[in-house]
Amino acid sequence: MGTSTFANFTVLPEIAVAKIRPDAPFDKVCTIGCGVTTGVGAVIFDAKIEPGSNIAVFGLGNIGLNVIQAARMVGADKIIGVDLNNNRAAMATKFGMTHFINPAEIGARESWLGGGDSQAGMSPGSGPAPKNVVEAIQDLTGGGVDYSFECIGNVQTMRQALECCHKGWGESVIIGVAGAGKEISTRPFQLVTGRVWRGSAFGGARGRTDVPKIVDWYMQGKLNIDDLVTHTMPLEQINTAFALMREGKSIRSVVLYS
Repeated sequence: MGTSTFANFTVLPEIAVAKIRPDAPFDKVCTIGCGVTTGVGAVIFDAKIEPGSNIAVFGLGNIGLNVIQAARMVGADKIIGVDLNNNRAAMATKFGMTHFINPAEIGARESWLGGGDSQAGMSPGSGPAPKNVVEAIQDLTGGGVDYSFECIGNVQTMRQALECCHKGWGESVIIGVAGAGKEISTRPFQLVTGRVWRGSAFGGARGRTDVPKIVDWYMQGKLNIDDLVTHTMPLEQINTAFALMREGKSIRSVVLYS
């Protein structure tokens, strides 16, 4: 961690290097060095979610998708994705999302119900439409999720992620990195009623042992990494890769040296 370079070789202390199996395709498993491990690890190593849990994921970029597929892998029940970009819903569904909420469209029940009556356990026409994303998630889950994950780095969504958790036991994990100087806030009541607010760095993974383990999960077909790599391009087009990222048109771009 702490190394971000575009070089053919990098000198590192031996303790900072993890040896992986030689048959793993490096143009795919290179993504495990950050986003995959951060998202998967937050679910498995930090939150340690149980089978049958209901979860909410705020932000359906690279890290959010890995949270979703890890939750699916361990047997979560409802996996609710929250994002302002409707174009991300299809990919998230492929990774295991069961319901999608666009906070900008709350008020029209059909825009957030996602899976319909059979998945949500309610009729689209029953009761008033929710006023905000917290209410929408509480409606879908009968009181709130067991775990939520904030993968954006926005202090407002961090608060929403906490407050959509169930009273008594809900746990919210902050993964996204907020801007310098930003502060988070909520009413103390949200915490004294049993919710837990915690952070996650690199998914709580131990790099030397857990990174090779995640590579094995990919090679065994338990994790989908291929679809996360939406673009592959030579070093000469690296600025294009950054532009695609800023425009929200890529999940991960892999830069290859010729």
